[in-house]
Amino acid sequence: MSLPTSSQRYLSTRGGSYGFTFEETVLKGLAADQGLFLPETIPSLPSNWQHEWSQMSFSELAFQIFSLYISPSEIDPAALRNIIERSYSTFREPSVTPTVTLDHEKKIHLLELYHGETFAFKDIALQFLGNLFEFFLVKRNEGKSGKDREHLTVVCATSGDTGSASIYGLRGKKDVSIFVMYPTGKVSPIQEAQMTTVTDENVHCLSVDGTFDDCQAFVKDLFNDALINSSQRLAAVNSINFARILAQITYYFASYFSLVRSGKYDPSTDQIRFVVPTGNFGDILAGYFAKRMGLPVSKLVIACNENDILHRFLQSGAYEKKPVHGAAAAGGLTEDGAAAHPDGVKETLSPSMDILVSSNFERLLWFVAYDVYGLNSNSVQEKREIAGRKVKEWQTQLKTNGGFRVEKPVLDAVCADFAAERVSDAETTATIRDVYRWPEGYILDPHSAIAVTAALRCTGGAHQVALATAHPAKFAKAVEMALLKEKGFHFKDILPQQFVGMEERPRRLRFVRKSEGLGGLRELIVAEVDREKAKA
Repeated sequence: MSLPTSSQRYLSTRGGSYGFTFEETVLKGLAADQGLFLPETIPSLPSNWQHEWSQMSFSELAFQIFSLYISPSEIDPAALRNIIERSYSTFREPSVTPTVTLDHEKKIHLLELYHGETFAFKDIALQFLGNLFEFFLVKRNEGKSGKDREHLTVVCATSGDTGSASIYGLRGKKDVSIFVMYPTGKVSPIQEAQMTTVTDENVHCLSVDGTFDDCQAFVKDLFNDALINSSQRLAAVNSINFARILAQITYYFASYFSLVRSGKYDPSTDQIRFVVPTGNFGDILAGYFAKRMGLPVSKLVIACNENDILHRFLQSGAYEKKPVHGAAAAGGLTEDGAAAHPDGVKETLSPSMDILVSSNFERLLWFVAYDVYGLNSNSVQEKREIAGRKVKEWQTQLKTNGGFRVEKPVLDAVCADFAAERVSDAETTATIRDVYRWPEGYILDPHSAIAVTAALRCTGGAHQVALATAHPAKFAKAVEMALLKEKGFHFKDILPQQFVGMEERPRRLRFVRKSEGLGGLRELIVAEVDREKAKA
């Protein structure tokens, strides 16, 4: 069998780790030097991709794309196809991520990413990641029994959607336990119900009497804790795991081909821009991978809410935290999970985008540093080392000084592929209302409304594809607030059947006191994992 290509080998953004397999990248999540994993190169598309891929299903496209990043020596083609089919067979929409047109004249389209089990875009990546975990564990545990079997302990902090999507991706998986921590009383009722009404033995919801930051601190402490790492193999499911980025590349291609097949978009004459509601930068980073692979995207538009570190960066080249507290931070709707935020952010109607820094931005900076600072080097390895040193320098400044500033060639390189728009809560509400008044009567959730607002500012002949990242019922209060006075609007008309009565179902959760500290949490996790193993 052929050796892995450079796009099937992985390195750390901070220069301390090279030559990792895809399996190691998925199971480790984070590199030992605290960097994020990347393929050594982004692969180019085959020369005939536009013809050969044009009629493919979502799963077939995923197979073609994933095969460029995963060596067949790690996952053979038949097994990879099976993983993909199982990952997307649970979606309610046969095309998985359909693209619909909101306004033909303005060329505004919507890429719907909420047709998975938890009605949010994270299902697309986390269904795949859950099946990858299972595949690698089955392979590693072949012929093993009892204490010799490898067991994965997934720990996760959530403000809502990541927790439920992770649970649905891992529920019932053999040799995997998942522990999801969320702040008590600070996620939306439907998000809490989605998590806590899952009764599979390997799922553990931990309601913590603190903030999201407290939950996040517990996760970091667990990964750095020698005691628990001596008995548990910990794993991460948040967007630092490269498999999540990989899974999201597919829907950019799927949307492109959908528009081509519809006859609305002519790739020989038209331009296309993807407008992405952006928090941690993972979703739009997948679009960057698609663009560098060869998808003809004229621009990727970062649509920010009032937590606008990325918008400010594209304006000035300064990547700086600007924490706000007290009255300045207040906003959003507690009923939609606005209170489950990291410390220092501005609470908004789009809580999933309420971030202080965008963790995946580090991955983009590595590629830009490679291109800009490695320009005069003839050695590929030297270019990688230069990029790693530069990223490490920037991240050290971010941690020490709260920010850093890049040189003009770096900013120019970012602006060549990206634009940015900042959208306020008032504009978000107005767009939900205005789009509802359009002939289609479409109802947007607040995150998707931010993307549409940004797209409407960018009209100028190009097709604008805004990414719809969640079903409006997941953020019911913001939608109701925007449409309360609209004739004919009844929220019950769009409430998914799956949500009806969910909040009344039996729940399975544990309450965790922050005062019990890392020791108490460690003891709980070890005891629950041991109990699961004893039953297996």
